[in-house]
Amino acid sequence: IIDFLEIQHIRRTPVGRLPYGLQKRVELGRALAAEPAVLLLDEPMAGMNLEEKQDMCRFVLDVNDHYGTTIVLIEHDMGVVMDISDRVVVLDYGRKLADGTPDEVRGDQKVIDAYLGVAH
Repeated sequence: IIDFLEIQHIRRTPVGRLPYGLQKRVELGRALAAEPAVLLLDEPMAGMNLEEKQDMCRFVLDVNDHYGTTIVLIEHDMGVVMDISDRVVVLDYGRKLADGTPDEVRGDQKVIDAYLGVAH
């Protein structure tokens, strides 16, 4: 897991001393150590800069490819969601608005209305 997440160079550093993006990688590693069939990631990109987000997106995709782990991603960064998801479910105040591929959801009028507003 350490090699997979490219954190060999920090393996002896206390987590609290690491930059935020590396702390998030360590968190992902801790979760992977349990060998889950399904991994729930709640806002894994929150607070990250662009480079950290790109790295984490790569790792999330690689977890699915390498370990066969199903990823359930809860994320408000729609760019991230659309880039790395096979299937997207959009909720609005707990109500399902859309469910489908990123392209299907991106073009769904209910999603557009909810997130961009309805013209009056």
